[in-house]
Amino acid sequence: MKFESKGLISLEINGEIYDYKLYQSLESLSKTKSQRKSARELGISHTVFNRRLLKAEDKLGVKITEKIGNGTLLTAEGLELLEEFRKYEIQIEKTSNINIVGGHISTGLLESIPTPFNINIYSSSDEDAFELAKRGAVDILTLDDPLIAYERDINFIPIAYDYLVLISGPQSKKIDSISDLEGLDFVNVAGSAQRLAWNSLKHYDIEYNIEAEVNSQFDAFKMVRNSENLYTFLNASYFKGNELLKYDTQHVISVVKVNDDKKEVDEFIRFLINDGQELIRNQGFTPMG
Repeated sequence: MKFESKGLISLEINGEIYDYKLYQSLESLSKTKSQRKSARELGISHTVFNRRLLKAEDKLGVKITEKIGNGTLLTAEGLELLEEFRKYEIQIEKTSNINIVGGHISTGLLESIPTPFNINIYSSSDEDAFELAKRGAVDILTLDDPLIAYERDINFIPIAYDYLVLISGPQSKKIDSISDLEGLDFVNVAGSAQRLAWNSLKHYDIEYNIEAEVNSQFDAFKMVRNSENLYTFLNASYFKGNELLKYDTQHVISVVKVNDDKKEVDEFIRFLINDGQELIRNQGFTPMG
């Protein structure tokens, strides 16, 4: 069997996903040696417990349990699977520090506010951050744009609102209305919330050109400010600009809990959505309350 740890979705084996419920079942069964006792321990029926094991065996193509007298033991393959789950659990439990990966805007926000927690923050695009989170090496994923969470039906927790402003160079023509955006050349920031701006322009039947693409909002800002004919849309929390599409591009900055077992993660998130809201406001974001 080929194993690969997945933070948000537990474990991937030969292309199939197995969630934490299977791990709980194997962990319990390794101690009780009884499906009925384990089912009671997990608060589910014996039928559901047995079906969970059979479904896993069917996908794996191997037996992970065997009947011995009146009890049930894990086979060598079942023990191997349990050991892999345990390795993953140790990986994400080995420190009380909270490891966070996320988009440039959301991680920048968390870096800027004082908290009583020990946090390690890694900044990336939303897409790259999501891939890192899937490996299980971090505790929290932050998203500049909730699109990834929507697409994958992942639960996310909003911590702030933001919106996009139009950025132009000092010599660029003045933009007073949406119709003034017709035919302009833009710089796109990969993996950002700019999709909201492009969708809005399409909604208003505005023709536009993507002249260049960069990976950072700060790179886009420098490129546009040094040009007379380039424009871009960037987050209002970090940049001052034309609020023409403010209400069309409002979106949430959010966090996704990757590690369900580290108590510090829950405490940190509670801090963000309660006492941290005023600190978030001070950084130029709109708080949730």
